[in-house]
Amino acid sequence: MYAGYRYPSQVISHAVWLYHRFTLSFRDVEELLAARGICVSYETVRKWCVKFGSQYCNQLRKKRGQLGDIWFLDEVFIKINGVLHYLWRAVDQDGDEIDILVQKRRNKKAAMKFFKKLLKGQQATPLKIITDKLRSYSAAKRDIMPSVSHSTEQYENNRCELSHQPTRQQERQMRRFKSQVLNCTPI
Repeated sequence: MYAGYRYPSQVISHAVWLYHRFTLSFRDVEELLAARGICVSYETVRKWCVKFGSQYCNQLRKKRGQLGDIWFLDEVFIKINGVLHYLWRAVDQDGDEIDILVQKRRNKKAAMKFFKKLLKGQQATPLKIITDKLRSYSAAKRDIMPSVSHSTEQYENNRCELSHQPTRQQERQMRRFKSQVLNCTPI
């Protein structure tokens, strides 16, 4: 996997792990590696994260085990290169992130796409979903998961609302997102 690289596989995997596990910038990872006596540029760390980040995230998803059967769904707007997008997020009752999706719209079609992605990734339907009062959720749920219980009580969706905080922190740290490729969130 790491053949042909100047640095040992342990260094590369550690740098990718640092970037994805904590909300660090590439320069922060560069500094942490420099403190351990490893001279590497932030641009190299960025290239490693682009190349090996998805493999790292997939390994984390495989290891995390079975997720809960109550899903909290929410969307939050983010600007990517000055264009408004919506980050759809699903979290289980333990606060573990199930999946995310970035889309330009917040309508029924977008909600259906998100539900299909969730069901495909989990290969199981939840017992209950909890959302805010956005009508797109109800319309998409009727078509895709009609047997699942749905709640829109006020304050019940706070678990998912709180899961947006690391994304907002990363957005501030990076001084806005530049591309639609989001990192896997810290575990």
